[in-house]
Amino acid sequence: MKRSQEFLPVTSPETSPLPAQKKLKVSPRVSYGISVQETEVEADGWTKVEKRVARKLRKTESRLDSQPPRFLYAKGEITKRREAVGIDDIRDLVLHLSADAPPSSWIRVENPRSIRKVVTLLIPGLTPEILSLPPLPTSATSNPNQPLQIPLPDKQEGSSKGLHFISSTFSHACPTQAPGDQSRMHSVLSAFFQSPLSGEEKKRRILERVASERAQEKTPLRYVLSAAQMIENEYPLPSYIADIFQKPPAWVETPEPVDEDGPTRSRRILSIDCEMCQTADDKELARVCLIDYTSGIVVYDKLVKPSKPIVDYLTRWSGITAEALATATTSFEEVQSHVLSVLSSKPTPILLGHSLESDLKALKICHPLCIDTAIIYHHPRGRPLKPGLAWLTKKWCGREIQNRGEGGHDPEEDARACLDLLKKKVENGPGFGEFKTDYESIFERMSRARGGTVHSAVVDRGNPSTWHGGKATTTVGCKSDDEVLSGLLDVVQNHTFTFGRFTALADALGWIVNRSSNEPQPESTPTERSPADVEEVLTNLNTQLTELYSALPSRTAVVIFSGHSDPRKMAELNARKSAFETAVRMGRSLDEIPREKYWSTADARALEEEVVRAKRGLLFLGIKDIR
Repeated sequence: MKRSQEFLPVTSPETSPLPAQKKLKVSPRVSYGISVQETEVEADGWTKVEKRVARKLRKTESRLDSQPPRFLYAKGEITKRREAVGIDDIRDLVLHLSADAPPSSWIRVENPRSIRKVVTLLIPGLTPEILSLPPLPTSATSNPNQPLQIPLPDKQEGSSKGLHFISSTFSHACPTQAPGDQSRMHSVLSAFFQSPLSGEEKKRRILERVASERAQEKTPLRYVLSAAQMIENEYPLPSYIADIFQKPPAWVETPEPVDEDGPTRSRRILSIDCEMCQTADDKELARVCLIDYTSGIVVYDKLVKPSKPIVDYLTRWSGITAEALATATTSFEEVQSHVLSVLSSKPTPILLGHSLESDLKALKICHPLCIDTAIIYHHPRGRPLKPGLAWLTKKWCGREIQNRGEGGHDPEEDARACLDLLKKKVENGPGFGEFKTDYESIFERMSRARGGTVHSAVVDRGNPSTWHGGKATTTVGCKSDDEVLSGLLDVVQNHTFTFGRFTALADALGWIVNRSSNEPQPESTPTERSPADVEEVLTNLNTQLTELYSALPSRTAVVIFSGHSDPRKMAELNARKSAFETAVRMGRSLDEIPREKYWSTADARALEEEVVRAKRGLLFLGIKDIR
């Protein structure tokens, strides 16, 4: 006999949904961006029409209020899952509530069309310990994916102390899992903001792309990276694009391109490749080569005189030998100055390379116009993996490079390979060399839903308009959690979907690593604040969430998730693994590597365990009750 599905209601611990038969007196309010109000006009006929429209909308609102939405976890479905609810599951739930995605099997939503707005908050740092929850169970004890009941807040303590908003507002915490593989955790933001295309949209795009490629001019300029792509791939961005990269000493940036630069089609394209050698402190630039895209002429090729003694020429990869570098007379500063002058000419040239961010970091130059063959061509297994230059050249150009054995790479050969790959791309169109992943921004999908009436907003630190919020209707850049709260309060009333991220808690816990500099970081930097500081951050967060929640209209779906747990131990082990593998690739024997820097099978198992821990997060679902 088939058992009926068991559902776990998700309600506020202090309130319950209103009975369906209860009639409510509804005052004029905003519904789906339409202001419900009577408008007086001069013509009596038009006045009657406006009144009828207002009465109809009020009647609709009253009916929706009498059928309040509710979340119910499907315990049976969650139990059957091999993995916890993923970030993609949260994304699909949001798209179901605010756009056109189908319902999810792990959560049931009663009366989903009664939901007026969706507010989603990412708050890394929300752990079971902070919320006084029992430790997340493992498969050895009980099902690790089942939602946990949140204990009510201690009434004897002052409500201003600690994070009592969560326990006062949500009844359950659902364990989640961040994306990644056995050794790494992938981006939570990318998983949330990127959605698979629907079948209908995929077909439409194929037809549109075929027609577009036939009609459009074949130009390499269409492959210049966007700011979002550069940020995602950790490019050192100029300050005038996004103020997220703090240039360390000795770094420079090219001037901002301006309108009087001339038509974009006349911009010069230069292919570049750099090679490095290992000094006692770090890797240093050893050779740079620049080739003109149109003529194929080498416009600059210099060996760089090292500023510090070389301990390893990395000949196997760089092609640099002691004999060759002994002839170098040009300093790094001179090379950097020359390349900067070339890239500062008018109109601003476009720089081409493979994993070009590495070359820019080697030169310590920030440049706004870049084409990267590691991005415009795809790895067969998709993102975040990147294809190698030698593989791409053999696959798409039909020739082999980097086959000199111990002789290493030739930067001119690599730069010419990038030229040929770009020319192939231009000739054959954007789809050439891609292994389709068929993903799009969730904001693109929202913009097509409900006849284009879904307005979306992203409020986050930095400049979200150049990254994950690029396709949203509204973006608000912030410098603090207080500004995030202010931005959310400004936009939430006029947008169907709103996303915000509070990061002060993760910062106080020491989870956020400063990645603005390309300089190596110590293995363990003590950034965690004192318990008193963390308690203060929790109190501020509690106040911010309470204020935001009180400002939300009724029937607003509230989705809060932490994304992941403490990533520091995982990051530390990955750094050790990377250092060991780099040493082996450089040809060092085990005798030359200190014992404490070995990487063993026990370390690999420890890394896998830490990755599992780091991926675990929490999800809270609720509906703002009708008051």
